[in-house]
Amino acid sequence: MQHVEFFDIAHFEENYYRVKPPQHLAHLIDFFWQTKFEHLWQEHPEGFSDALFPNIGYTYLVNLGTPFIMQVGEKKTEMKSDGFLPRHQAIECFHRPGNILFGIKFRISPVILEKKVNFAEYKTSIFPLSYLIDKQVIMDIKSATNFRERVDLLIRYFTILTQKHPDTIRPVQVVAEIIEHCSRENNFTVSIQQLATRYGISSRTLQRYFEITTSLSSKKTLQILRIRKAAEELARDPAHFNYKTYGYYDYSHFYKHLRQFFKKRTLTHLQPHLNLLKKLHKDA
Repeated sequence: MQHVEFFDIAHFEENYYRVKPPQHLAHLIDFFWQTKFEHLWQEHPEGFSDALFPNIGYTYLVNLGTPFIMQVGEKKTEMKSDGFLPRHQAIECFHRPGNILFGIKFRISPVILEKKVNFAEYKTSIFPLSYLIDKQVIMDIKSATNFRERVDLLIRYFTILTQKHPDTIRPVQVVAEIIEHCSRENNFTVSIQQLATRYGISSRTLQRYFEITTSLSSKKTLQILRIRKAAEELARDPAHFNYKTYGYYDYSHFYKHLRQFFKKRTLTHLQPHLNLLKKLHKDA
């Protein structure tokens, strides 16, 4: 059994806890989440997988149960402990009875407020988490009794961290503002030159800001945001979907980008994708 993001909506809404951060952390954190699979094991004793398409940012995974298998791109890794997961590739997590995962989905990891981290080195797989978050914090997460307690603990922790390092840290501030603005306004085709001019810096400096904070170029970051928003709307409400909302100049342009985004050889539950792409191809 494989659940696919955007299509198996009920699974992702009903079988995960999810909560957004307070506003003062929203530029760094998308949401906190935790699995709630206990009622599923009787129906799926052999387990199941959850497949997600590329995204921006990173996820800190804290393992609260038994070992699990994570696939990033084409590489599978058995995880017995916690992990740092780059999200710009398609991922698939293979869940088995006893698995319980807690996660923090970041737009920009606050670790760069404290440490010099080259996120370009964290692209190809899932990595140990220990270097990127205080060991005591991980222990506190694991000893907490429920999801809400874990979230409250981390809100306090990241609030203190950002207060120690206010938004005068230029790369974080600039990139966070650009991501927020472009996503809100569906403005994903703005050039790096225009963005750099807005902040009074060179294009090269702004590109370096993006690479420092996201490991990706500004163009790659905005294009992932763009196709994710478009694909999600298309899957939820195809009757009212309009590709022009996201700046695509014709249907063929959008269709090509969507096909590239959906391309994942490990997907087995492909029928919703195929039907959607056939319809788009017919309308193009």
